[in-house]
Amino acid sequence: MEFIKRSSLSVSEKLEVFELWNNEYPEKLSYKEKGEFDTYLKNLMEQSHILLVDIDKKIKGWYFDFKRENEKWFAIILDSEIHGKGLGTKILELAKEKENELNGWVIDHNRDKKKNGELYNSPLNFYLKNGFEKSVIDRLELKNISAVKIKWRK
Repeated sequence: MEFIKRSSLSVSEKLEVFELWNNEYPEKLSYKEKGEFDTYLKNLMEQSHILLVDIDKKIKGWYFDFKRENEKWFAIILDSEIHGKGLGTKILELAKEKENELNGWVIDHNRDKKKNGELYNSPLNFYLKNGFEKSVIDRLELKNISAVKIKWRK
């Protein structure tokens, strides 16, 4: 596996991460059309990306961060085939090298289903093991997501 840093994504990379997003996140968070996903990405300020690619150059993981309201926010999506191999931790280590703080919303329950019908497993414990703190006051409760804010500081 190889980690590739980018300030922006190519058209083909966007298509691959769009598919990764729709396959690995809860179905309620999926994008129906790639154009919607492109619009989401276009509206993120000061983006950076880390792609995790296999020997065939297929994207198996994607980290991205961006600026929102003077805070650095991020998300990680890994193909479920590579969970538990330390690759998510490695992506976080690469991100932490260049940032002083990272914020994210994390689904903290196991009730949502992915597009393939499998349960979406909350990654909250993964982030706690990697030095993030869970907010006791900041929650996101929307029609399509129930999540808690997490934060990491150097």
